[in-house]
Amino acid sequence: MGMKVSDFGRLADGREAKLVTIANKNGMSIEVTNYGATLVGAVVPDKNGRHDDVILGYADVTDYAKNGGFLGACIGRSGNRIGGATFEINGVTYHLDQNENKNNLHSGNHGYDSVIWDMKTDEATSSVTFSRVSPDLEQGYPGTFTVSVTYTLTDDNEIKIHYEGKSDKDTIANMTNHSYFNLEGHDHGSVLDHILWIDADGYTEIDAESIPTGVIGSVEGTPFDFRVAKPVGQDIEKENRQLKMGGGYDHNYALKPDGTVKKVAEVKAPVSGRKMEVFTDCVGVQFYSGNFIENTWIGKDGKAYQKRGGLCLETQFFPDAIHHENFASPILKAGDTYSTTTIYKFSAE
Repeated sequence: MGMKVSDFGRLADGREAKLVTIANKNGMSIEVTNYGATLVGAVVPDKNGRHDDVILGYADVTDYAKNGGFLGACIGRSGNRIGGATFEINGVTYHLDQNENKNNLHSGNHGYDSVIWDMKTDEATSSVTFSRVSPDLEQGYPGTFTVSVTYTLTDDNEIKIHYEGKSDKDTIANMTNHSYFNLEGHDHGSVLDHILWIDADGYTEIDAESIPTGVIGSVEGTPFDFRVAKPVGQDIEKENRQLKMGGGYDHNYALKPDGTVKKVAEVKAPVSGRKMEVFTDCVGVQFYSGNFIENTWIGKDGKAYQKRGGLCLETQFFPDAIHHENFASPILKAGDTYSTTTIYKFSAE
């Protein structure tokens, strides 16, 4: 058990990044950096006691700044997509970066993933809290948003991520974590053999630009049905218009929220026996099968990451929810507290 803080490199503008390593009594450890409040790695034992890093990431901060891809990043002020890169609150129209076609993805070109956060470690609770004050109209969003994200490693091999924030104006608040997981090890290759279960009867159908149409489609009888666990790759190449438009799975699943943090998904790796359970109080989870990972992304240990070399399970409000009255609203009212928790729990069978 323990915690240490080390240097993680220097950005071109001179900003220095720090890396926090937290270990528990089971030999599991995580690494997080104040650059983008990013989850850099998680070293997890397998069924034979072998320890591997199961999160795709880079060797130092310069690679994160250069390569992008949102690997392990804290996404904010709003994760996922907003159609037309514009929205209206209280009769005022706000304009965002058009960084994916004419739409906004992960809050644009200068998201929370590319800033140095303030940092406070707490060895007693095995946690680190990153915080910042996002000024009014940063990225185009209304309101000064005072926000924090706390990573905690428990002795139950849980990575707990808690987001909290307040704004002085009505705004959108929809934070998420964009970690790519490969439970055989970050440098293993494809995750198509991983066994996935998602507790959702429906998913948000998308258009050709991956913007939700407003229709919550039934998973019944489709490749999107993971209510009975199956390999990620089992149906990924099937003739299906939604899969073709997403380049594979890149879709939001409509969960069954009840106000508590509960289990919504599970992934198993067939060789290592590692299992990851996902718990959240969010209304949705984006399953992304790593369809556009570029082999130019040279990760930790000099590994060139390949297409579908990692999968994401990003807890969130539905994409483009601001434009769909039938979706839960992502609007945070002035003075109210934004608070949400997601847990990634690891074990081996």
